[in-house]
Order: sequence, then structure tokens, then C-alpha cells
Amino acid sequence: MNVEPRIQAKLLDLAAVDTELTRIAHRRRTLPEQEEVQRLEADRVGLKDAAVAVQIVLDDLDRDISKLEGEVDAVRKREERDRALLESGTVGAKQLTELEHELGSLTRRQGVLEEELLEVMERREATQGDYERAGGQVDRIDDTLVDATRRRDDALADLDAAQQRCESDRAGLVAEFPDDLLAVYDRQRAGGGVGAALLQARRCGACRIEIDRGEIARIAATAPDVVVRCPECSAIMVRTKESGL
Repeated sequence: MNVEPRIQAKLLDLAAVDTELTRIAHRRRTLPEQEEVQRLEADRVGLKDAAVAVQIVLDDLDRDISKLEGEVDAVRKREERDRALLESGTVGAKQLTELEHELGSLTRRQGVLEEELLEVMERREATQGDYERAGGQVDRIDDTLVDATRRRDDALADLDAAQQRCESDRAGLVAEFPDDLLAVYDRQRAGGGVGAALLQARRCGACRIEIDRGEIARIAATAPDVVVRCPECSAIMVRTKESGL
């Protein structure tokens, strides 16, 4: 393939743009800001789950408190009714004895229920503290996540702008190359290699392997407009004054 040296030299500009596009794509895949957002989102899920678990405990304790308060209230009302009946003086001796016995039982029952209620209320107070701490942690991580998301979005916007510039530069460059030269270059890149690089000091700029003297002599004897490829990696080797040929 014969392409004038001036056009071949422009392959170095194209390769530089493609290298930058590759770097941008790699950074997009491994963006530290995105990893930070994902880590914070995972932490937030854990904290939210913990807060929900504490809320469930609070709900259970509230039900227990409501039930115990209802039982205490029922015992108190029964005691008030029995005491009122006892003080009315309208009951017989047998019923009087029964009322006195029941009042004693009700007093003891009320004491037990009030102790249980106090214990549950203390547990609820401690659990409420846990819930408030869990809520505070969620609020803090929400604030941190907002900041991390903003930094991630800013980083992505910068990458988008850089990619658009590179793609615009690339579109302007590729229009200058013959189709057959561009096809060779693109096939080389599609295979995972560098499309074109400078031949400098007997080394291919793509694979960095030193070319033996016999091959260098052959390349030196080749006409300037002949497209030369690296015998090791097949990249197009661009010859300039820096090549030392």
C-alpha cells in the first residue's frame, strides 16, 4: 500500500485521539466516584434495614405497652367497682369476704402488671434511642450520598465533554485518510492493538520491541510512501525524521 508520508504521519494524531478515547472509556468503567456512590448506596441499604428492624421492635413494644395499659386499666376499674361495692354496706358477710379476697388479688395483679409495664416502657425508651441513632446515620449517609453523586455526575460530565471533543477530532482526521489505509488501521485496533505508532530508535512505538538490524535496513530501503508494518505486532509504523533511518 502506498500513501504519501504526510498522510501517514497524520496517523500518529489519529492514534493519539484513539488512545485518549480508550483512556476515557477505561476511566468511565473504573470511575472512583461511581465506586464511592455504589459503596454508599450499599451502606445506606444496610442502615435503612437496621432502622426498619428497630422500628419493628418499637411497634411490637408499643403493642405490648398498649395491651398492658389496657390490662392495668381493667384491673383498676374492677378494683374501684369492688371497693365501691364494699363501701356501700349492702353486701352480706360471705360476699364481703369474697370482695376483700378479690381486692387483695387485684392489688397484687395490678402491681405485677405495672412492673411489667415499667420494664417494657424502659425497653422502649432504650429502643427509641437506637432508632434515633439509626435515623441519624441514615440522614448523614444521605447527605454524603448527595455529595458523592454530585461529584460522580461532574466527573461523568467531564468525561462526556472530553469524549465529544475526541470524537469530533477523530471525525475530522479520518476524512483525510484513504479508505484502504483506514481499514488496515481499524482492523489492527479491533484486534486489541495500537493502530499506528512512530518508529523511533529501532523500536516500534506500539509494542516497544526493538527491530533487528536486517529488518531496519529493509525498512530504510523502502520508499517513503510505502506503508510499513511492525513485524512483531503488525501496527502501522510511521517513519519520520525521528526514526533515524
